[in-house]
Amino acid sequence: ISADCRNRGSFHRRSGWKLQKDLEEVKVLLEKATRKRVRDALTTEKSKIETEIKNKVQQKSQRKAELVDSEKPAAVVAPITTGYTVKISNYGWDQSDKFVKIYITLTGVHQIPTENVQVHFTERSFDLLVKNLNGKSYSMIVNNLLKPISVEGSSKKVKTDTVLILCRKKAENTRWDYLTQVEKECKEKEKPSYDTETDPSEGLMNVLKKIYEDGDDDMKRTINKAWVESREKQAKGDTEF
Repeated sequence: ISADCRNRGSFHRRSGWKLQKDLEEVKVLLEKATRKRVRDALTTEKSKIETEIKNKVQQKSQRKAELVDSEKPAAVVAPITTGYTVKISNYGWDQSDKFVKIYITLTGVHQIPTENVQVHFTERSFDLLVKNLNGKSYSMIVNNLLKPISVEGSSKKVKTDTVLILCRKKAENTRWDYLTQVEKECKEKEKPSYDTETDPSEGLMNVLKKIYEDGDDDMKRTINKAWVESREKQAKGDTEF
């Protein structure tokens, strides 16, 4: 067994050209062999030699690739940015005849480089990015501004613990009741759908209409039933409802 192991080790250490010679000789012997046992043994040996040749070719290709890689200049690794990005949700705003002003409070923002505070404007939006403030970044994106702004005339200012965004109104001397179109639509939806100063019965009809439109099938059946009963009572001279 020991001798056999040594022979196998010696076989696997053969150089490529010796392996190729062995393969050619095994092929010749395989063509001449007639006994099944001999042919099976030669076939097995042929497969082993072919596998070893294949492995050596792959190893050679791998070593060549590693050599080429080692000669390449070291890749420049970008610095890892620590921290994470915080979305800004709290802000205040007011306006003048020419500007809509947005105030964002960020403690220590005046102490970082000015280039770390970036604002990008479009005609109906702006986005703010504050980088590397106390190990974090801060972002704020406002889309669908209520009215168009002048991109060229808009700017930002950094004050003590505050970022001031100045959106230049395209139409000066116009009042903005809301900052964004979405805010306007939400506020208007919250308003009653009827005028309380009009006829009370008209207001009630508007309320019932809205409930009917927004209600499910059960709610609609209930309203229809109440309406029919009300009409029947009115026809009989009973005005209670």
